[in-house]
Amino acid sequence: MTPSDLGTMNTRVMKRLRQAGASFLLTGLGIVAGGVAADDESIDRIIAVVEDGVILQSELDSKVRSVRRGLDQSNTPMPPSAVLRRQVLERMIMEKIQLQLAEKSGIGVDDETLRTAVQQIAQRNQISADELRDSLEQEGIPYTDFLNQIRSEITLGRFRSNQVNSQIKVTDREVDHYLETQAQSGVSGDNEYLLGHILIATPQAASPEDVQKAKEKADGLAAELGKGADFKQAAMENSNDPQALNGGDLGWRKMAQVPTLFAEVVPKMKKGDVQGPIRSPNGFHIIKLLDIKGSEQRTVTKTRVRHILIKPNEALSDSDAEQKLLALKERLANGEDFADLARAHSDDKGSAIKGGELGEVEPGALVPPFEEAMTKLKPNELSEPVQTQFGWHLIQVIDRRESSDNNEAQRNQARDAIFKRKVEEETELWMRRIRDEAYVEIRLPEAEPESLLPPP
Repeated sequence: MTPSDLGTMNTRVMKRLRQAGASFLLTGLGIVAGGVAADDESIDRIIAVVEDGVILQSELDSKVRSVRRGLDQSNTPMPPSAVLRRQVLERMIMEKIQLQLAEKSGIGVDDETLRTAVQQIAQRNQISADELRDSLEQEGIPYTDFLNQIRSEITLGRFRSNQVNSQIKVTDREVDHYLETQAQSGVSGDNEYLLGHILIATPQAASPEDVQKAKEKADGLAAELGKGADFKQAAMENSNDPQALNGGDLGWRKMAQVPTLFAEVVPKMKKGDVQGPIRSPNGFHIIKLLDIKGSEQRTVTKTRVRHILIKPNEALSDSDAEQKLLALKERLANGEDFADLARAHSDDKGSAIKGGELGEVEPGALVPPFEEAMTKLKPNELSEPVQTQFGWHLIQVIDRRESSDNNEAQRNQARDAIFKRKVEEETELWMRRIRDEAYVEIRLPEAEPESLLPPP
């Protein structure tokens, strides 16, 4: 055994000891791994151990009920209870892994940020925060659960942005290559494709037997789909993709947003066609073209905008970041120059050297909270501090104009679409890696008695 092997073994042993310690502690509190304490049948049991944390049966039951409500409201066929339970549990495991890593990185969300996010959600639904709370309670959704979920989503958005988005660049050569390839293929970049996706995953260090087993399952599934089996149902019951509980629906995408693995296949497909299995390092993929549509050329509104970004960190809370921007806004009102303050204070170093300028942007190019605030501004008007997953922004619109410059628009759309494609692909690889590297022990029986399943 090499020193490296010994170190790996010691790490695994220490992790197991930590998990055992957690189990002993919970047992002392009346929570028993794999079952309930003998003196109280209603006390929680541990369903999964994830690094130094656990997922309890009550947590899983609550999440399963929530997913069931969503499937009922969308009239989506319900998968078997055991299948639904395993899919929801895997989603919870991935979320817990990321939240633990985010906490270790010092990424969190304070109460003021949470309050602001809830107000934004209420405003988008054209109701007050109190009315939102009442509506959730009428739907049977505890308000504390809703707040916890929003806090988790903001944290995960920040963490993924730090880990993935900030590392991705799109070069002019990539844009040129994309547009040239598009022209040669004769496929319109304005076409949009609605894709369904099923992934039969293989482990990160898959053996030949693992690969063969996954291939046989994918081949059999593709054959059933070719004979008319319901794709959404098959995805919910079999797919290892995060969109499994949505029936594998990847949503409407332009060609540049279609995953690279499928880019050559999709343009040749007709509505209703099924293709696959398609091999990748992650496993075997099956796709279905659910629908296709074209979009018309149109005049677009271009907004020349600049901003100052303040990022919260371990030493600067969300509230402090917001107050810092308010102080900068007051200095601007007193006559100081926006560009000078952006160069001196903005955490967006790429735009800071240009006085905070982001150039001319088109609808859909920026994250929704930023774009919503920008759209409401008149030229030379300053926004209040605006929060996005990147931090807090002070926004100023410099100018706004209508344009029908399709060549420039195509380049901007291509750049944005390539970026989103890269984010999606890199995020999938990153999530797969952290899942494989994490210590996870699932204690969910393969076939649970119906009495252990939560009621609808």
